[in-house]
Amino acid sequence: MYRKTISALLLCKTWISNPKTVLLTCNVLENTFLHYQHQRHWFCSLAQAGANASMSDNRCSHVTRVLFCGPHFPDSHNYTREYLQCYPFVQVDDVPLESVPAVIGDYEICVVKNFRMNSDVLSRAKRMKLIMQFGVGLEGVDITAATKHGIKVAKIPGGATGNAASCAEMAIYLILGLLRKQNQMKISVEQKKLGEPTGDNLQGKTVFILGFGNIGIHLAKRLRPFDVKILATKRSWGRPAQDSSKSEAPSVENGGYADLVDERGNHADILKFASKADIVVCCLAMNSETIGIVNNDFISVMRKGAILINISRGGLLDYDAVLTHLKSGHLGGLGIDVAWTEPFDPDDAILKFPDVIITPHVAGVTELSYRDMAKVVGDVALQLHAGKPFTGIEIVN
Repeated sequence: MYRKTISALLLCKTWISNPKTVLLTCNVLENTFLHYQHQRHWFCSLAQAGANASMSDNRCSHVTRVLFCGPHFPDSHNYTREYLQCYPFVQVDDVPLESVPAVIGDYEICVVKNFRMNSDVLSRAKRMKLIMQFGVGLEGVDITAATKHGIKVAKIPGGATGNAASCAEMAIYLILGLLRKQNQMKISVEQKKLGEPTGDNLQGKTVFILGFGNIGIHLAKRLRPFDVKILATKRSWGRPAQDSSKSEAPSVENGGYADLVDERGNHADILKFASKADIVVCCLAMNSETIGIVNNDFISVMRKGAILINISRGGLLDYDAVLTHLKSGHLGGLGIDVAWTEPFDPDDAILKFPDVIITPHVAGVTELSYRDMAKVVGDVALQLHAGKPFTGIEIVN
């Protein structure tokens, strides 16, 4: 890429006759790119030399292999591979989902993404030391079976990487898109109409954050300037968050975030809070207790015309309940970045409603969060290769 850029700059000089200022600019740019190439190679050589010097010859001769499962979320493996390009003793591979069981025995680290890591697959992972998620959700991993096979399972704390902030921003996007009738605006542009549709303000609304963890905290911080009332539920408001030292978002304890939440509650309050809200945002982790938590009873008590946002996991919402209340008009809008099956069927009945916005599981997929998470995965691979303790991740077993 750099050679092509330099060639283009040289060609630029031959095309232009006399304008000294432009020629000078081309020369400066050319020298800048050449300097960058030199510096990049120098830093890579330095990093590799330092890494080799800190490891035994035996370790340097061994290649630590990292497996990314499936083609989805491609920048997870692309950015990790880029981060590790100066370390030839760490190999990063991505394989199709159907190929994972056949090759998993050759790897020490596995990043599952949306692969279902069951006990049968785990029994083949003879060299595996660590299973990771490129994020926080581990519902696809049989943690009990991994523990039985002596494999550590870990997630990357969302608050420390920008993932939580990215997800919170996506929630704001979905809320505003529904309130301002994004789909209908597109139709108006296509039909050359002006001044319609009539949207709604976020100002003055009551927002219920279902699950006040890292994402919920970041969301509340971003919602507060909109002059909204914020309700939030959390399993426990009196216990410090697990591994909070790794999060950029301070704990909510001792009133640290009292100014962000107008009314607090726990699991017993979710229906009461749902009945008060104009907007409900699901930020819960999905597990056996939370799967299908937004069911018919939940949506029925929501205000008529209220909107529902889900940036966590598709299984938190009961599909039939959502479809029924969209059909009746009771549910005023649905914004989801996650779905019941992924990739989601573009012909699904839910997508036929005008007040539905779906995005392809990209809430946490930003340059900030993905570069940070790639660095965490890369650092963990280097730690494993060097025989050092893992840092930057949260081991769950």
